[in-house]
Amino acid sequence: MIWAVAVAVLVLLAGITVFFLRGPDLGQFDTPPGQSFDLGHEPSDEHDAVVASFDVGLGPVQRAPRSKRLALMREYMDSISQTQDYHATFTPVDAAGVKAEWVQAPGVSGNRRVLYIHGGAFVMGSPKSHRNITSRFSEIANATVLAIDYRLMPENPRMAGIEDCRTAYQWLLQNGPDGPAPAQRVFVGGDSAGGNLTLSLLPWVRDQGLRQPDAALALSPPTDTTMGSPSLKHNMETDAMLGPMFKGINRVPRPLLWWLILLQNRMTPRNPLLSPVFGDLSGLCPILVHASEAELLFDDARRYVNRAVQAGTDARLQSWAHVVHVWHMFYPQLTEARDAWDEIGKFLREVEGEVDDEDEAVPGGGA
Repeated sequence: MIWAVAVAVLVLLAGITVFFLRGPDLGQFDTPPGQSFDLGHEPSDEHDAVVASFDVGLGPVQRAPRSKRLALMREYMDSISQTQDYHATFTPVDAAGVKAEWVQAPGVSGNRRVLYIHGGAFVMGSPKSHRNITSRFSEIANATVLAIDYRLMPENPRMAGIEDCRTAYQWLLQNGPDGPAPAQRVFVGGDSAGGNLTLSLLPWVRDQGLRQPDAALALSPPTDTTMGSPSLKHNMETDAMLGPMFKGINRVPRPLLWWLILLQNRMTPRNPLLSPVFGDLSGLCPILVHASEAELLFDDARRYVNRAVQAGTDARLQSWAHVVHVWHMFYPQLTEARDAWDEIGKFLREVEGEVDDEDEAVPGGGA
């Protein structure tokens, strides 16, 4: 009898794992590859300098006791942009209960607005850590950026951060840096974990009947929490930022990881709130996704874009060889970062119907 019960429990757990935790096979969305900006050379001296800075900054974190590493990582992230000189202003604001800051480059419009959602693996990062990105975004979009300080894990559940993004988006529609006023243009962007939250936000905005963004930008976003993308394994050695941090994950059986994700988030890993690639991607605003061909999340980005295109959404993938995860943060010293921001500017101008003869139209459909 005991053996029969044990077998029944194992069969039940196996069934739940296969049918409720594992996502569908997305291998068919590994092509087309998107628009590649492979410059045909080995990593540059600029790139090597960026990688060397990781070794300097993360060395003390890796040597610290495990109980202190998260706090040290948060300090490290917030210190990344301290030595930068900014022309933008940074003004704290309460966005309907969500801590945030307005980021304004000189002369930008307060009625053109960007909701920016920072990265940091959902456990670190802040508006301060991402000022190099938000100040450049403000310049490129000719818009005021609302950079939000959403609630982080593990102090808060994953859903808390998702709710903060929703609250801030609704507030942004009707509030600018000079007070209540409807937005004339709205963009949403995010990097890494913030890219995930960006892509999770878009279907909710659509389904709520709210004004959709004019365009969205996701930089190196994780889109599949079931971790089914081949690049998670194939790019482990080439991802200079995430590879060393997540190498141990490859030694853990994926079904066990799915159960851990379920217990941690109170949602299955295939839930579109966690894995936007599995959601309804039809009827969304134009989306530009950037990813490094050398990073763990490359196939997450590629599969999301190809699924979105199949659903009829104007989604585009642009990729660069060799560069690190969210290389945009290393503007202006990294050539590929300068090029990436130029492409973002072209995309925004095209969306607004302002492409001129000097801009090359970005191919759609992930091609």
